Amino acid sequence: MGYIHDKPGQVDQTVTAYIVRRDGDDVYVMLHKHKKLGMLLPVGGHVELSETPWGAMAHELQEESGYTLDELQILQPPLRIEVLDKVALHPQPIAVQTHDITPEHFHTDMSYLFVAETHPRGERAEGESRDIRWLTRDGIERLSDDEIYDNTKQMCFAIFDSFLDAWQPVRATKFMTRLPL
Repeated sequence: MGYIHDKPGQVDQTVTAYIVRRDGDDVYVMLHKHKKLGMLLPVGGHVELSETPWGAMAHELQEESGYTLDELQILQPPLRIEVLDKVALHPQPIAVQTHDITPEHFHTDMSYLFVAETHPRGERAEGESRDIRWLTRDGIERLSDDEIYDNTKQMCFAIFDSFLDAWQPVRATKFMTRLPL
């Protein structure tokens, strides 16, 4: 699918999933080699006009990583709103940022942090990247500028250094992927 907005200066909404997994004392973050950009990035994609950001996150996770929400926990700040009546309450992202894709096109991205206990049960969708890597903090440090964007590297460092200890795991299925009726 192409961009939703196609005029200069317009901004698309996107979502990304940083997924971490522990193996003993080691912590790994999952990145994939983006097919078009050739860079290591978290999985994610565009929020379509007919879906909520959390709905987009659910389908992008499954398509690009093989994970479903019921296989994951999402890290959330200790102080958070748990319930709001008659609204679709979404989890809090670890970051919301806007970046340029081209000099005339921008993405505002909501980045979420998930915890996986196992590898995904499902398969990635046809046509998605097959180059999935689980990297430690040291592995991220060793990547060159030709392999990973600096802002992706900074996000990974913040995850390893701050978020894993400060935020709490919550069932990812706790949040609504569809609009309330």
